[in-house]
Amino acid sequence: MYGILAHMNTWRAKAEAVSQSILIRSLSLLIVIMAALMLSSCRDEESSMPTYTVAMEATFPPYEFYQGTEIVGIDVDILNEIGRRNNVQFKLEDMAFDSIITAVQTGKVDLVASGLTVTEDRKRQVDFTRSYSGARQVIIVPEGSPIKGPEDLANVRVGVQHGSSGDTHVTEHICSNPERFTNGALAISAMSAGKLDAVVLDNAPAENHVAGSRGLIILPTPVVEEKYAMALQKGNTELLNMINASLDAMEADGTLAAIIEKRMRENTPEMNQEADTAFGRLMDDFHVDFVKNERWRYLAEGLLVTVEIALTAAAMGIMLGFLIAVVRSTADLTGRLKVADMFCRLYLTVVRGTPVVVQLLIIYFVIFGSVDISKVLVAIVAFGLNSAAYVAEIIRSGIMSVDRGQMEAGRSLGLGYGTTMRSVILPQAFKNVLPALGNEFIVLLKETSICGYIALQDLTKGGDIIRSQTYDAFLPLLMVALIYLSMVILLSHLLKKLELRLKKNER
Repeated sequence: MYGILAHMNTWRAKAEAVSQSILIRSLSLLIVIMAALMLSSCRDEESSMPTYTVAMEATFPPYEFYQGTEIVGIDVDILNEIGRRNNVQFKLEDMAFDSIITAVQTGKVDLVASGLTVTEDRKRQVDFTRSYSGARQVIIVPEGSPIKGPEDLANVRVGVQHGSSGDTHVTEHICSNPERFTNGALAISAMSAGKLDAVVLDNAPAENHVAGSRGLIILPTPVVEEKYAMALQKGNTELLNMINASLDAMEADGTLAAIIEKRMRENTPEMNQEADTAFGRLMDDFHVDFVKNERWRYLAEGLLVTVEIALTAAAMGIMLGFLIAVVRSTADLTGRLKVADMFCRLYLTVVRGTPVVVQLLIIYFVIFGSVDISKVLVAIVAFGLNSAAYVAEIIRSGIMSVDRGQMEAGRSLGLGYGTTMRSVILPQAFKNVLPALGNEFIVLLKETSICGYIALQDLTKGGDIIRSQTYDAFLPLLMVALIYLSMVILLSHLLKKLELRLKKNER
């Protein structure tokens, strides 16, 4: 009997040391990264010049697109000129197009400049500046297509950019259910792959897409004529008047026309030479997608953001989930902590019953709507809270799987409930649920791919940027998938080593 107890105490001490080491390291990492993010946010706010935050979806050449690591284009040039004339500066935020109106409504940004067309529906939500450029929604089709105009779109597969005025017009007047993509480049890629018959898009980016792709043409008859303007939160008359006055002056002295003409002339994509062999074409595409203009940097920088968010959110999820699991297990085993257990159950129901992307948007636009906070920190909080709900149930299942005799044995030796739980039950539970915890972290790593909704350039967003510049979907998507796969394989290997270490200690 004494030998069994001694063996149990030895194993318990080793397992407890391993679990405590993991928790301490995770907590330290969480504290260090959050402190760094907060300090970085504070440094960003320090500026002697008035700063306005601008939302745009930077896959819309020539109005906004990436050149190297910087966002450039017609809208950016206009903003820079307005800033120079008024001694202010504009901070650019690249986010999903269908989130930009929400961002300015909730005050997360001060201005939207993203080739935004003026519509009656949008006027009810935001104020618009005077228009600074004309636009048309045009139809892009493959060469030789039987589609000749808008009247031929009713019974074919039509692609649009989700949330755009083209989406609205096609839905209301042509077909009720077009295929919606997050940006025009994805729709063009889908049509090039034979998934669509036509794409409706703004004329300026459409001309860039056609120039950068093989075998596509723009039909001469537009779907609708429109005007571009910038959008502000309703009631922000000071910024509205400043921008309108600047646009009037820029139009009067010819600066506005010069900016638009210069970008239209300079930003026509190059057409690569067709290689003689399939391997040669693959090498050409690889060079254009990753080597040319150092586009691999989009993936490298996005990978760092993805890893930072995933690691820190996992640490937060483990710690919070651990506390919830202890509360729920205590309530199940002893009948105590009923009020705390009720709140934990409510938390688990809400978090597990709603999509993580909805939770991310609520935390960013609603909970932190009026707070200037690092978006990385917002993502960490959102994914950490989401992961905690699943981790809590994983750990609770591990606790409940431990034989009840273990608790009774600890109590019979004179140990209190808390000491028995901490020193006897939890180390065994941790070993039992380690594979499930590892699987949860892998899921969390992949879930971070939705960070683009709040203007974070993660790994997936990096691939989107490359596709928007090269109009090639295959290699960027393949590379993003391979990077995620490599990280999952590495994590699986590390988890296997940890399991083997725990089994070795058990002996």
